[in-house]
Amino acid sequence: MDLTADQIARVLTNYKNKRERENKYYHEVTKNKEEFKIKNRERAKNHYQNGYKEKKKEKYNNNKDFLKTKSLFNYYKKNDKIDVFKSKHEDKYKMLLEKGVIN
Repeated sequence: MDLTADQIARVLTNYKNKRERENKYYHEVTKNKEEFKIKNRERAKNHYQNGYKEKKKEKYNNNKDFLKTKSLFNYYKKNDKIDVFKSKHEDKYKMLLEKGVIN
């Protein structure tokens, strides 16, 4: 499917105009409807009641060691002492290599 430059420009212009229309309609009509407000509040309430905080806490606890190691590495990197980090924290350095933080 080969498109000319004019066709590509027209497609992009149409898409941009459509997004602007939808955005304007949302801000002027949809978000002011009482039905939409109630439905949106209910959706948000369900989101938080269905374990949002617990999921975030669990994710943090699963990655706690990695996040601390990454922070420690950035400290050594900021002070130009990466070689000291390698010698003091070999296992943490290996973890960062495996995760792809260090190339």
